[in-house]
Amino acid sequence: MMMKTNLFLVGFLLFLFSNHSSYAQQETAAISYLALGDSYTIGESVLESERWPMQLALRLEEDGMQIRQPNIIAKTGWRTDELLQAMQEQLGDKKYDLVSVLIGVNNQYQGVELSVYKKEFKEILEKAIPYGEQGKRSVFVLSIPDYGVTPFGKESDKKNISKEVRAYNKAARKIAKEMEVSFYDITPISKKAAQDLSLVAEDELHPSGKMYALWVEKIYTKIQQIVLR
Repeated sequence: MMMKTNLFLVGFLLFLFSNHSSYAQQETAAISYLALGDSYTIGESVLESERWPMQLALRLEEDGMQIRQPNIIAKTGWRTDELLQAMQEQLGDKKYDLVSVLIGVNNQYQGVELSVYKKEFKEILEKAIPYGEQGKRSVFVLSIPDYGVTPFGKESDKKNISKEVRAYNKAARKIAKEMEVSFYDITPISKKAAQDLSLVAEDELHPSGKMYALWVEKIYTKIQQIVLR
């Protein structure tokens, strides 16, 4: 009887150990995602679930992939220098399967020299790449939306906004290419807001959850290729 009891206990312990090991492997295999940016990444004026990094994570989950809660380091109003400071203060040694960068609109809005943006944007990518599990392959950049077509933008100098956003995006694309980081141009999608106000949030400036969904749709196949490596 004692032998049967001991065998039962051994079997039970092996079962628990097996389950624990399986769970640990699942946790290790789960995709990790770091999203760096400003109001467009934190999702100003939309629900948390409507932020594009959250929608991207949900889409991956729906396709059967495990993904941890995205680590979003972003704040409305941040310029490149402020994002750099936040990265310095908030990032440790952890690496991520995905690292996204979308920054620069507040540099443009506040009249910061383009040369400053170029310098600091490059620094952001240089600091972001080491946090990618696959180095530069894990990192991707989204272009700055053209807010000149929004009701808020139309009350300002629409043509000048669009011109300056183009210059910033041209610089970002060039730097990303030089550093071999993927660059996804979502600006044409943002321009659709000129004819479709459902793509604009209630504040009449930022994208709605519907527009963010279009961004995710555009980049999703490429992101899949990164995480499925």
